[in-house]
Amino acid sequence: MVKSVSRRGFFGASAGLLLASRTNATPALTPAAIAKGESRRGNITAAMKLIDKEIVAGLRGKKSIIIKPNIVNTQRQLASTHVDALNGILDYIATTKWNGAVYIAEASAGFTTEGYSNFKYQQAVDEHKKLNVKLVDLNEVGLFETIHLLNGDLHPQPVRLAQQLLDPDAFVICSCMLKTHNTVIATMNIKNMALGIPLHSKRSETKKWNDKRVYHGGVRQTHYDIMRTAERMHRNWGVGVIDGFEGMEGNGPNSGSPVASKIAIASRDMLAADRIGSECMGIDPAVLGYLQWCEKVGVGTWDRAKIEVRGETVESVVKKYRLHTDVERMMQWMGPLTELPPKLG
Repeated sequence: MVKSVSRRGFFGASAGLLLASRTNATPALTPAAIAKGESRRGNITAAMKLIDKEIVAGLRGKKSIIIKPNIVNTQRQLASTHVDALNGILDYIATTKWNGAVYIAEASAGFTTEGYSNFKYQQAVDEHKKLNVKLVDLNEVGLFETIHLLNGDLHPQPVRLAQQLLDPDAFVICSCMLKTHNTVIATMNIKNMALGIPLHSKRSETKKWNDKRVYHGGVRQTHYDIMRTAERMHRNWGVGVIDGFEGMEGNGPNSGSPVASKIAIASRDMLAADRIGSECMGIDPAVLGYLQWCEKVGVGTWDRAKIEVRGETVESVVKKYRLHTDVERMMQWMGPLTELPPKLG
């Protein structure tokens, strides 16, 4: 005998089954794409096209695109974003029919405009006239919001962050490289974003200051301060793009040697892109403290099991990068503090 079910009971049971199916469904993975080839520019565009659906969805409702390059050194090309990496990003943007504002914006540790000139960024602007790209020196603009970080004495210290990179209406694209580092072992998207937003004095100011120096207060403070800055910034992050056509090993981020990896990595999740980037460099992700901490505060996905790799596999492109000669001291962020203040109360 079939038991009769009321209309209310039927829809109630159906809703319960639907809820159960959603609860038991496998969570969606975070996509990260790897492209490999003989063209830096082509690799960048190809990697972004592998996550085209996700990028287009993220662009909806945004008023501007800001491309944040890495100009840690205004003189040495290997240490800084190549113009063809920017060309690859702009080539992709042109395919989306974007009609809003486009900026290339940086707050270099040196004079940003010198980097723009030395690395020929104006060529990328001229080649993409329909996008009406503008070059911005965030140090000279000088608008900022404040965050308090830990300095070398473990005291809170205010740091001025470039206001434009915190604009909720902006879709921020990070254009960085695969590089070893002299403090946090490896630098990619998160490090570029966090250390590219603190400002320093304008050329016209007689009293010189540089808020980037606060981040170098100690082997633990640097990891913590990057995490705190990324936590503040990440809400308008659009795409992390890593140029690994020619990475840097050894004494990065300035004085290292080139590595011809010939890859590009892209993800809507900059932390996920960095996880894949670290694997492509043959670096144990467990030593990258600031990136692990970023996941703990909701900046992105670091858990490898939650990342879907599109395009090339990590195994097919991995190259073991030689680390900085000072790496043993960098590793001390993981160990116990040897000099502890008294514990009272």
